[in-house]
Amino acid sequence: MLDKYLVTPFQRFIRAESSSGILLFGATVIALIWANSPFSESYQNLWQFKIGISSEAFELKKPLILWINDGLMAIFFFLIGLEIKRELLIGELNSLKKATFPLLAAIGGMIFPLAFFFILNKNPETLDGWGIPMATDIAFSLAILRVLGNRIPLSIKIFLTAFAIVDDIGAVLVIAIFYSESINWMLILISMVPLVVLFILSSRGIFLKYVILLFGIAIWILFLKSGIHPTVAGVLLSFAIPIRQKIDTDTFTEGLSKIEKRLRETKDVTIPILTKEQINQLDRLETWTAKVQSPLQHLEHKLHSWAAYFIMPVFALSNAGVSFSKDMDFDLSLVINIIISLVIGKCIGVSLMSFAGIKLKIAELPANVNKMQIVGIALLAGVGFTMSIFIANLAFAGSQIYIDSSKVGILAGSVIAGIAGYIVLRISSKVT
Repeated sequence: MLDKYLVTPFQRFIRAESSSGILLFGATVIALIWANSPFSESYQNLWQFKIGISSEAFELKKPLILWINDGLMAIFFFLIGLEIKRELLIGELNSLKKATFPLLAAIGGMIFPLAFFFILNKNPETLDGWGIPMATDIAFSLAILRVLGNRIPLSIKIFLTAFAIVDDIGAVLVIAIFYSESINWMLILISMVPLVVLFILSSRGIFLKYVILLFGIAIWILFLKSGIHPTVAGVLLSFAIPIRQKIDTDTFTEGLSKIEKRLRETKDVTIPILTKEQINQLDRLETWTAKVQSPLQHLEHKLHSWAAYFIMPVFALSNAGVSFSKDMDFDLSLVINIIISLVIGKCIGVSLMSFAGIKLKIAELPANVNKMQIVGIALLAGVGFTMSIFIANLAFAGSQIYIDSSKVGILAGSVIAGIAGYIVLRISSKVT
């Protein structure tokens, strides 16, 4: 019975992310076609269109692409944070050995691509792009696993998701620490006040959605103005959401039976409105339903579709458009560096650290998973679309040539890693 409540939500997450990967692919193709069509100017103008509010005391006006990258992506990382908290507390990462395995894989998947990038980089101007090959795109990689169908056990999908999430959090921290220009520590300190209040409420099991919404917006603005990327605020805010129900399902079922009984006992009326007693019982039902729901799980359920089917495809549409015009220059060495770092760096890093953890007996192999499948997942880790492009935009903000070169390297590396990972997993897995 417990497995139903733990595994089923994760399966829904995987299905949503897999479908999102298909939409991401479609949005990427549309962006590339649009950016290289006779309407390419409209593509660039759309995302640079400024939206916001301004007054004498306050201004928040940004191009549309930054509202997507700073705003929508903060919601996405809020959702990722919810997933991490749930898995750490009651899910697949609640055991030390189980948590250690994806953590080691994530560390290897960040350190080795970083090392490859530094070794291969020969141009001081492109050195700032070292963070580009560090992250793994969950949606694209899970979409590839979906093509393999029942060849792949659920445990390996959970492993990929877990270390990819840690990977993304690492990338966000890299952005916060290394890709922030001038940090206003006073604003960060101020943002900690509402965050601490929310953590105190969470520790007492208190969930006030409108307070969280207002405080969340305030924290996001403070992070945005402070110079630290606001996606970090989304992650921190997610850990302030309580996970426990106020009542268990047995108590809820018992209360539900009483409400149903009282509704049946109320006098039926012919006019199309409810009696006062019926309204009271329905109010009790709403209150009872709110008590049985885990606030964290409820938010996950509400946000999954928005993230999978809107936020990520919009991000891809707005960021993946690279123009391959005759006048466009590319830094070939940067393109090759990113490809190698994503494909080879990720594969070696994830595989080596995973196997080292098993050898040292500080981690355990997931159930029904063999070592060749870990190599296949390590290759899939090189599919680094979303956060890689995100970091490229920050690293080379002053050079469109380097941004476009990075995007070409990311797209090419992701395709190579995806195909190689698919082949290895298909060969090493059997239909169950």
